[in-house]
Amino acid sequence: MAQSNTQSTSPHSLSLKVLRLSRPSLATQTPLPTTSFGSNLDIPAQASQAYPSAEHSSTSPLTPLLTLPASFGAAYVGETFACTLCVNNELSLPDTGKSITAVRIAAELQTPSNTTGIPLELATAFAEEEGEAGGVFPPAATLQKTLSHDLKEAGAHVLAVTISYTETSREGEVASGGRARSFRKLYQFVAQPVLAVRSKVSSLGMSKENGRKWMLEAQLENVGEERVVVEKVCLNGGSGIEWSGGVGREEEGGGSASQGKAIVLKPRNVEQVMFVVRDRGWTTPGGGAKALAQVDIDWTSAMGEKGKLMTGWLSARA
Repeated sequence: MAQSNTQSTSPHSLSLKVLRLSRPSLATQTPLPTTSFGSNLDIPAQASQAYPSAEHSSTSPLTPLLTLPASFGAAYVGETFACTLCVNNELSLPDTGKSITAVRIAAELQTPSNTTGIPLELATAFAEEEGEAGGVFPPAATLQKTLSHDLKEAGAHVLAVTISYTETSREGEVASGGRARSFRKLYQFVAQPVLAVRSKVSSLGMSKENGRKWMLEAQLENVGEERVVVEKVCLNGGSGIEWSGGVGREEEGGGSASQGKAIVLKPRNVEQVMFVVRDRGWTTPGGGAKALAQVDIDWTSAMGEKGKLMTGWLSARA
């Protein structure tokens, strides 16, 4: 995550760390090849393994150990971006000659369609936090907040975090007037699409009994870097619309989906899903375009990260 911060004429007493919250992954290992040099020069193959197995001949690169990401990683459209904001009081103990009060944290997210920023709601990381609502923020103390936001657009995003506080200098028992201070840091990241959806609507004709019918085709392509499991593909139908087909659990509102057919998509894999859409109330030709449905997709990454994507409205003409 790229970072930039506002310069100040004097050092701030507080510092800010932003840590992304993401699921761990399975640790990998590369076993050493077996050697036969003799003279105590051979190194056991298990010496290079993070989780040595009882099977010395095992060459599996995966272990049952979990490891946290070493970097920011990739952010995908449809997933939830979450992070922790950690404010630290850098004043040392026991007596610094300064006191910090009224610490405030504000965050907003600038997206490609909203460059002015969307205010984000912050949650308290622990049951009790010191330093807020005018309280004293002790030296070496930490204040943590968490935030989450569903990524709905591809492109550059900027997380802007503003820290404000009151700093009071002391000389002995005499305290000078408090000085309001603040600083702002920007963190930039790019949200990438994980699923590309191409759709097509074809007319299946019209009858007095069943109204007008269409065939709706949705082509799903994994454009991300990891495999995903597509658990549900259904439609969000418009007024009076009935549909059948799709993938996953049965949906309410005039639709049904095939059961127990989750799709595993490796990177660059493509899957075709088809629906039959019916409007029993549309029995006469003529009129303009009609909004039929939106394609609603739920998926899970290899480590259980949930994702959700809904396309725009697909329409058809009489």
